[in-house]
Amino acid sequence: MSSGPEHLLDVAGLEVRYGAIEAIRGAGLEVCKGEIVTLLGANGAGKSSFLNAVMGLVPLAAGRVVLDGEDITGEAPETVVRRGMTLCPEGRRVFANLTVRENLAIGGATRRRTGDAATILADMLDRFPVLAERHDQMAGTLSGGEQQMLAIARAMMSAPRIVLLDEPSLGLAPQVVDTIFEMIVALQHHGATILLVEQNVDLALDVADRGYVLASGRVALSGPASELQASGEVERAYMGRD
Repeated sequence: MSSGPEHLLDVAGLEVRYGAIEAIRGAGLEVCKGEIVTLLGANGAGKSSFLNAVMGLVPLAAGRVVLDGEDITGEAPETVVRRGMTLCPEGRRVFANLTVRENLAIGGATRRRTGDAATILADMLDRFPVLAERHDQMAGTLSGGEQQMLAIARAMMSAPRIVLLDEPSLGLAPQVVDTIFEMIVALQHHGATILLVEQNVDLALDVADRGYVLASGRVALSGPASELQASGEVERAYMGRD
């Protein structure tokens, strides 16, 4: 893809170990500007470990992470955020005893120097109107779907070049999941670049441009989302789980 779309994230040869356990074994992927790329795999395949390693939350045994042409391998998470990449973690992890507005302010505290914090906040409240309605409400009193919206908006407050979304549908009712994914697609239409980890394979491939499948810590399969969805290879790759 050397002459194709502009690469925003390049990960190569990633290895993560927890003691004697090899969680990631030489995996890599590419995300181009404006894409939604999904990272799929069975439980235990290493998806969250991959995202955490890319963000600098767990140490690398080997590999290279390049963001918008800059090598950020081994940099601290707060530095990675300032460089333009952020993570919306699995399980939402909102600050339950803080208001919606305070949660969003925390998300903007380490933003890249692009845009005024108040302008970004106004934009998030416009894109997520339910958060505007509940801006003074404690985050812990929100529904699961509202907390997921808050977690995504909080991640976007740092004005990222790319946002990593880890299991945004986890624990949510189907109709709420549909709403969340409509918002993810809307973010892409507004210029966001997204690396999406998601257990709902069909839904992920519906919204993604391309996909990668992890099995036992390695990339077992990759390609355009439409081709992966049309083949039976994804289901077979899932059988390679740890």
